Amino acid sequence: MGIKRRGQVDLTRLKNCMCRAEKGEKLTIGFFGGSITQGCLATEHEKAFSYRVFQWWKDTFPQAEFSYVNGGIGGTTSHFGVSRIWQELLMYQPDVVVVDFSVNDKEGEDVFFQETYEGVIRRLLSCQSKPAVMILNNVYYDSGINVQECHNEVGDWYHIPHISIKDTLYRRMREGAYQEEELTQDGLHPNDKGHELVAGEIISFLREVKAGMHEGKEEGRLPKPMTANAYEHARRLTAREVLPELSGFRIDTEEKTGHLDIFKNGWIGSRPGDRIVFEEEASCIGVQFRQTIARPALRAKLILDGDRSHARILDGNFEADWGDSAQLIPALHHGEWKKHRIEIEILDDKTEEATPFYLMSLILA
Repeated sequence: MGIKRRGQVDLTRLKNCMCRAEKGEKLTIGFFGGSITQGCLATEHEKAFSYRVFQWWKDTFPQAEFSYVNGGIGGTTSHFGVSRIWQELLMYQPDVVVVDFSVNDKEGEDVFFQETYEGVIRRLLSCQSKPAVMILNNVYYDSGINVQECHNEVGDWYHIPHISIKDTLYRRMREGAYQEEELTQDGLHPNDKGHELVAGEIISFLREVKAGMHEGKEEGRLPKPMTANAYEHARRLTAREVLPELSGFRIDTEEKTGHLDIFKNGWIGSRPGDRIVFEEEASCIGVQFRQTIARPALRAKLILDGDRSHARILDGNFEADWGDSAQLIPALHHGEWKKHRIEIEILDDKTEEATPFYLMSLILA
């Protein structure tokens, strides 16, 4: 198995959950991450790795009562994850959580994403329900790329087990046990067979833990942060939380239909010159907006604290073809803690009938 144990792994919480399940208690099994966690390309959700792992708990401990929570959202990073973790996972007080952002956090930006990822892990470990946390490292099957080294350093710091698909299923594929087409249609998202094999790696680990579930349970304390840890208590502002100054932008008041309905409760700019201004206290600021395949789309410029000479361009055009994407860019990282002015203004690209610009949220830390 691709279960890493660099240093001591603390399995106390996981063993306690298994003991509780053996006694017939109620437990909530949670999953948190991107599109693979969400179940993308599984023909039905019950064939996604997440649900298969949930089913293992039900089959293994039939006397217990289990609930299932899936907080996966496609195309999202741990930066977005740490800002939404309460509403989409922790409010359900999970007892076990599998977390995976290893193909969503960007390679080459390890320092930044290691910090946002640590925020996710600390939020999980400090949750009142004290969930047992397992790190999953999915992988690009066409390239072998993921950021597991970055994430697993955090896991080692907190003595959390991590299960690597790169070191197991991907390696076996490279050795000829499988063809890439057997596991994935697009080089990333597993098909039904791929999801089954990913679940198998997690289940193999769970079976190993179960074999010793009554042995050696002594949980350590939550250690001090490994990074600067500015994002642990990140908060996300949508139209439900804040009323900025609107000059042409309008509020999207349409109700969300669920946590996957992410392009709701933001602000819409439809014409060149439309402007929206926030004044918020923070030292880290992220701006989240939609990039759409309905091109051409409007672009906007982001001006921080009146510095127009260093304005950033927010391009609403998405060059991929799989669907609209939630883009999240850091406008300020470890800056001065003060009230900042965040101004976004629609550019005049001389484009007729362009798709409006959709501002989803600010993420502050």
